[in-house]
Amino acid sequence: MQAILTGHSRGLGAALAAELLGRGIPLLGLARQGNPALAAAYPGRLSEAALDLADDAALRAWLDSQQLGDFLAADDGPLLLINNAGVLGPMAALDAQAPGEIAAAIAINVSAPLLFSAALARRHAGELRILHISSGAARHPYPGWSIYGASKAALDHHARCVAADGRAKLRICALAPGVIDTDMQTRIRASAEADFPLKDKFVALKAEGRLSTPQGAARAVVDYLLSEKFGSQPVADLRELG
Repeated sequence: MQAILTGHSRGLGAALAAELLGRGIPLLGLARQGNPALAAAYPGRLSEAALDLADDAALRAWLDSQQLGDFLAADDGPLLLINNAGVLGPMAALDAQAPGEIAAAIAINVSAPLLFSAALARRHAGELRILHISSGAARHPYPGWSIYGASKAALDHHARCVAADGRAKLRICALAPGVIDTDMQTRIRASAEADFPLKDKFVALKAEGRLSTPQGAARAVVDYLLSEKFGSQPVADLRELG
């Protein structure tokens, strides 16, 4: 078994990387920057690729690269793909959203996960488990979050449709991991109320200690990813799993 993880350099992604490596699962991590601490802690077990997931041409070229081919050739057993990398994009009402921010958010949050999923389904002959990191924002409307919510909803429906394909060796789930204390939450709390009217709700979650730690969330996510239940429902919320 081995794993591929996007956005492994910080936040939930770094915690997921540490959890997988700590369980002895070789990992290929992809991000614009590496994770030197993990590379030092797990020499020979962590492979890294510097890649800007907003760069569609670079991503498509990498998916045909020798590095990916060599990683896949090393083990024909179960392969885990965790599409974790994501950005909030513009936090603003529709008439205040910058086109460049919209394009980058859709490239990172939607195009990259779909490209990774299709490439690995095509190139890996063994069992494949695909985990999209989704969000409650995919299922509930938040003012100012139309791009983020729509991008995560796209992952949810992608998982539903792929599950409906009925491929025997493929399991997929778009999983909302809950509200986690990461840099994304820091940005939310620093936003202007005019751009995100529900800001006070997230400030209160932090003040009341109701945010999950990245490490705790990562442990629960990996437990579910490795369980027999994974893929039994294409869209799930970590907080509702028994």
